[in-house]
Amino acid sequence: MEAEQRFRLLQRARIHTFFKRGFLFLLAGLFLYYGIALVYATRTIYKVRQNYAVILEDLSGNRRVIKDVGWHARLPFFTRIELEVPLMNQEMYLGGKAEAERIMSQGNVSLWTSAMLTFRIVDLQRWGIENRSPQTLLQNDFDGIVKDVMQSHTVDDLISRREQIKDQIFGDLKKRPINVAGPILEEKYGIEVVSFVLRDTRFGEKLAEASEEKKRRELIAEAENYAADLEASRTRKLYAAYSDAIRDFRQALALGPDSDRHLFEFLNQQKWATAYEKNQTGQNTFVLNNTANGSPSVVLPAAAPTVARKDASASHGPATQEQKPHLRPTVREANQAD
Repeated sequence: MEAEQRFRLLQRARIHTFFKRGFLFLLAGLFLYYGIALVYATRTIYKVRQNYAVILEDLSGNRRVIKDVGWHARLPFFTRIELEVPLMNQEMYLGGKAEAERIMSQGNVSLWTSAMLTFRIVDLQRWGIENRSPQTLLQNDFDGIVKDVMQSHTVDDLISRREQIKDQIFGDLKKRPINVAGPILEEKYGIEVVSFVLRDTRFGEKLAEASEEKKRRELIAEAENYAADLEASRTRKLYAAYSDAIRDFRQALALGPDSDRHLFEFLNQQKWATAYEKNQTGQNTFVLNNTANGSPSVVLPAAAPTVARKDASASHGPATQEQKPHLRPTVREANQAD
């Protein structure tokens, strides 16, 4: 009995020791895990990747650049990682966003524009140490230069001369001082401007409709002006032909300046003669104007016999024109009949 009781007590002791050691290992594992997580979170041990650099700031405020690739360690509470800088090409959009932004051109006409700058950091001392917030400062200077150039051009130039304006902006980003007698963009931030692209330049929908309506009106006005020019040219040609005909007519008849009245009377009677030839129905007599004092009558063939009058005076009165064909109407009677 005593041996069996001792065996049971020994078994209990072994089980108790096993659980105790397991708990201690689990507790140690938890402490190790949280310790590693704390080191990773505070970046006490950090890694510098390829084409990257790290700027450290110590407790006194001094900053230094770490650009050797590999693992590095720092004091957890006396230093901090201020900035991780990529050394490869970086992009920057106009207005800080890839979508098109509304700007005003010369003449207060709005249009939508999007642009992108590609740059590379070449001097970490100027980029990360001499400038407190280099990304924000560069964004503001970039937007200012681009808008200054684009707002100095008209809308037509921004649309039709897009390539020249893009090259002009690129040249200003490379060589133009930010202020008078100030540094250029590359000198201020220690960067190299690689490229600049105008991604989009377009009107708004309402402005596009107004532009199309303006073009339509210009085409209509141009067509009307062309028609007016043709009509004026035709009128000039007719007047020149009329003048030449009158001059040739005067030369052929040897008419002098005092014969203008006679020429006018001849042209007038030609006009009436033409009108008579076109409409002969119901006309019996036509009068020609001449230079004589009297107005000779021209007797035309009589019209078809008319129906006899129904009144009483037709049978008892004097003889009519049909009853006395030998009588001819005078000029005054013809005029009164007309």
